Amino acid sequence: MSSPSLKDLPKVAFDLKNQLEGFNPDNMKKADTNEKIILPTAEDVATEKSQKAFTEALIEGVGGFDTNKLKHTETQEKNPLPDKAVIEAEKEQQQLIAGIENFDPAKLKPTVTEEKNPLPTKEVIAEEKKA
Repeated sequence: MSSPSLKDLPKVAFDLKNQLEGFNPDNMKKADTNEKIILPTAEDVATEKSQKAFTEALIEGVGGFDTNKLKHTETQEKNPLPDKAVIEAEKEQQQLIAGIENFDPAKLKPTVTEEKNPLPTKEVIAEEKKA
C-alpha cells in the first residue's frame, strides 16, 4: 500500500497548522502512569485450580453414579376431598353469582328521587350577609 499523495491529504487551517508546528512538548506537566490492571497472585491461581479440580470431581461423581444403589419407594398422593360444609359453601357462592348474572332489571320498581337539601334562595343569602 502506497502512502497518499499531498493533494489527497486533508487540508488543515493555517492558524491550526502554525499552532501544531510551534508546539513544545517540554511545556507539558510530568505525569506518572499507573498500571491499573492487577494480575492474580500465585495464591489466587492455586485457589482457582483447586476449585476447578473439585468441580470436575463432582461432575465425574454425578456422571458415574450407580442407580442400582437407590431404594425403591412408594409415593403416597394426598388429595383430600372437600367435606360437606365446603361443598355447601361453594354451592351458595355459585348460586349467588348465577343470581347476579341472570338479574332482570325490568323487575325493578320505578322510583322518583326527591331533593331533600335544596339550595338557599336569594333572600336567605341576602339575610345571612346582613347578619
